Amino acid sequence: MAEKKTAAKQAKRQSPTPKSGGKKSCTVQGCKRAYRAKSYCFFHYKKWRQGELPHRRFRSCSTAECRKPTVARGLCQQHLDAWKAARKGASEAAPAPAAAPAA
Repeated sequence: MAEKKTAAKQAKRQSPTPKSGGKKSCTVQGCKRAYRAKSYCFFHYKKWRQGELPHRRFRSCSTAECRKPTVARGLCQQHLDAWKAARKGASEAAPAPAAAPAA
C-alpha cells in the first residue's frame, strides 16, 4: 500500500502532459517545451498567470494612446477618475426639479 502512495506522489511531481501531444512548442524564444495553454508551456503559462511575462493578461485602457491596465468600465484609474469627475460635474450643472408647494 505504501508503494502505491509513493508512485502517486512521483507522478504528481512530473510536469503536466501537454495538450497538443508535444506537436507544438512554447512561443517564448529559446524555450523548447511542449505547448500547454495560451501558446505557452506549463512553466511560462504559470509565469504569465502571475504577471511575470511582458504580455499583458488583462486588457488595457480604452483611451487612445493609454496602455495602463483597466480598473473599471474599460478605463485605467486616471481616466476613470476623470470620467467620474465629468459625470459629477454634469449632474451638478443640471437644474434641480422644482419642489411642489406644501398645501
